[in-house]
Amino acid sequence: MKKTFLSFLILFFAGFTRLFAAYNSLGIPDSAEIRKTLIEEWFEAPLQTVRTNNAFETRNQIGEEFQVRLEEDDQYFYIFVAPHSILTVNVYTSKKSYTEQQDYYPGDLAGSFVLIRDKKTGDALCARYYFLKDSGVYVQFTPYGKAALADLVIFDNYAARGVATGLPFSYFYSASIEEVISVTKNKLPWSYVLTAQNEYHSVRQMITLIDEALPAILYCPDAMYDEEAKLIHVRDGSPFLYEQLPQTEINKSIFLSSAGFLKWICDGLVEPIAGSLLKREPLVKETISSKETGRKGVLSQKYDLYFGLNWVRNLASAVISVYANKNYMFNQSGVDVTINPFAASITSQGISSTVTFIENTGYKIEVLKSLLYVLAAENPDTFYLGAIRETDRNASPEVSVFNQNAAFFPYFNDNGAFDCVIFMNGQKMTLDFFLKNYKDCFVYLTRVKASDQFFPVK
Repeated sequence: MKKTFLSFLILFFAGFTRLFAAYNSLGIPDSAEIRKTLIEEWFEAPLQTVRTNNAFETRNQIGEEFQVRLEEDDQYFYIFVAPHSILTVNVYTSKKSYTEQQDYYPGDLAGSFVLIRDKKTGDALCARYYFLKDSGVYVQFTPYGKAALADLVIFDNYAARGVATGLPFSYFYSASIEEVISVTKNKLPWSYVLTAQNEYHSVRQMITLIDEALPAILYCPDAMYDEEAKLIHVRDGSPFLYEQLPQTEINKSIFLSSAGFLKWICDGLVEPIAGSLLKREPLVKETISSKETGRKGVLSQKYDLYFGLNWVRNLASAVISVYANKNYMFNQSGVDVTINPFAASITSQGISSTVTFIENTGYKIEVLKSLLYVLAAENPDTFYLGAIRETDRNASPEVSVFNQNAAFFPYFNDNGAFDCVIFMNGQKMTLDFFLKNYKDCFVYLTRVKASDQFFPVK
């Protein structure tokens, strides 16, 4: 009787362990048990043999459906173990139009696994796991001698590259994503990509309130409101002459320049605490000194090269000062974003080394999406003031100037997907739109803590 009961317990816990493998803390489908059955005929068989295998659908222990299939291109062949999804499509006929749902097994959906093999040699080159809503984020393993190396990729930038795992490559043929995270938890920067979706309320609320106010905001060069809500010039602080403004808009619009728009956002954070808006003078203080005899020093006498950079540094420092009820200069406040989270980048020319952050210049546009993803994951409920460094290539020699400013609000939505809303020049834009329009620029970021106590001046 005791032996029978003990055998039952062993079988029960063995079954429970297999079922648990199909669950995971990420809440995504897991194909580990399915992949164990594919090693001989799919993962290690010659291409000619794999070609004879028909694609098929199967289910894991908890009933989640996957499709196993082969795909090829000129150089590689790919073995996908992809979870089921439903695609809604519009169907048009000569008589009517309607929508229908179709079964769909995307190879980059959260829960997808793909083994990439060389077409000439048949060698396995890479085993890749997709584990988040954003298909541009994945972890992959490559064989290196008797062990495997690990990469963590965020939108074409390597957060980790070639990290030794100490495990044979074949281990990852059947490892669950939970096991992958466990065996690499001290080796890969998982904090860059694993997030809690319920920590972004303040950022999302600020986005909503700014968005609601946009119809009343009219872009006006060099315009801002001082601590008494009077319209003044950003550059010299002189009062704005209302005859310079569109007369039909005077009583219904908020006039803001690129820099003034960011101050208006920050004023909505500090006014409920301090009882007044921010003063202009501390915001235009220089944060960079250039030798007068050097090229930048000479140019600085003709151009205000660092205005936008000075503005976001001083503005973020001013908000922190109000939060802390203590005056901080920018070099005491720690507002500058200076992290270097990426080891390399995937480009059209191949993999290149990445110098992420450049002092007093900022970040290349190419890394901005990946960078904001990391910042959102590691610093929930924080938004960023940006100074855009543009280069005038028509000048001889070229001149690079921080002229424009923008506010970046990165967050993860309720489905766990990354998003970032950008406010610039009194308008809202997507991150993709911004990246396209400023593709040859640099962006310098300073951080500001978002707050539910945000009341923008109307």
